[in-house]
Amino acid sequence: MTTQAEQTNRNSDPAFTLHEGGKLEVRSAVEVTSHADLALAYTPGVARVCSAIAEEGELVNDYTWKNNVVAVVTDGTAVLGLGNIGPEASLPVMEGKSLLFREFGGLDSVPVALTCSDVDEFVETVARMAPSFGGINLEDIAAPRCFEIERRLRDRLEIPVFHDDQHGTAIVVLAALQNAARFTGRSLGDLRAVVSGAGASGLAVSRILLNAGIGDLAVADSKGLIYAGREGLTPEKAAIAADSNRAGLRGSIEGALNGADVFIGLSSGEVPEEVVATMAPQAIICAMANPNPEVHPDIAQTYASVVATGRSDFPNQINNVLAFPGIFRGALDVRASDITEGMKLAAADALAGLVGEDLAADYIIPSAFDTRVVPAIAEAVRVQARAEGVARG
Repeated sequence: MTTQAEQTNRNSDPAFTLHEGGKLEVRSAVEVTSHADLALAYTPGVARVCSAIAEEGELVNDYTWKNNVVAVVTDGTAVLGLGNIGPEASLPVMEGKSLLFREFGGLDSVPVALTCSDVDEFVETVARMAPSFGGINLEDIAAPRCFEIERRLRDRLEIPVFHDDQHGTAIVVLAALQNAARFTGRSLGDLRAVVSGAGASGLAVSRILLNAGIGDLAVADSKGLIYAGREGLTPEKAAIAADSNRAGLRGSIEGALNGADVFIGLSSGEVPEEVVATMAPQAIICAMANPNPEVHPDIAQTYASVVATGRSDFPNQINNVLAFPGIFRGALDVRASDITEGMKLAAADALAGLVGEDLAADYIIPSAFDTRVVPAIAEAVRVQARAEGVARG
């Protein structure tokens, strides 16, 4: 039961005012103002279009909205920093995601919140509704289920399936780190990084950095550093362990940070100032926990040459909106059957390249409102999709 005080607080909170009635609506793309319009938009004219699609399936991309619409799908188990709050409570975030698709990528999208906790049920549900959509954006699904869900849907469907919590974050972190390395006179291959957090985003960031050629990288979860042979690793953690931590580090993240070039925070754990002080000269810190970064920027700037966070009130915000609208825009433009690792790397390169000669300690990544971002990423994705043979149009 809502108290009078709670209702008063909501009435005075601009966030509640903005969300009242939801943030989305469906609008017609054609006008229907006469019987002739009605006969074309619906029966009998629509039957001719349906028959043509039945004979030649690919025409669905030309004569419906399918190739311009994405499903934003969640089960509400890992929503922002709120955790498992359920599908209905996740809807404001899913609506927000759809809003960003439209505002930044010019794409329509539909929020879909499912009451599925079983992987088989989730995969089957999404697969059965997939004919209505040109792409599937998975969102706010808890690890480790999110890995299997994405893998199985990618194997089953012939449209792009993209878990943004993993790959959107990874693309933007890679772009930022490429420019941070350049700012400090190094390349990615010169850097030793430590990643705090082995959930969806932590493992995806680690994987893309390894694929891009980082010098070395160690990942820590709640039990300490991940290394080959450590007991109790999930398949995803074991795969990262096999390809990372070439220095063979064990124990705590604090020990690993001694002499490290890069800290990447994708957890809620706090790193003490005395530990940050042990990092190598010209350190790079990407502390992305929200609302409280693992290392506060004021402390980070004392010891690091470049500092990035996940917050919009500090420079160098690592924001997924820099990636996913352009990724889907490019993939749908060429009717791609998949979003490959090569397409993700190409997107990161394109994003990093936009900084150009304006590179500075407080400008290693473009703003989310930089109008060059989506076209640049979309073009890079289109080119790479064609080069890899996953483009169909």
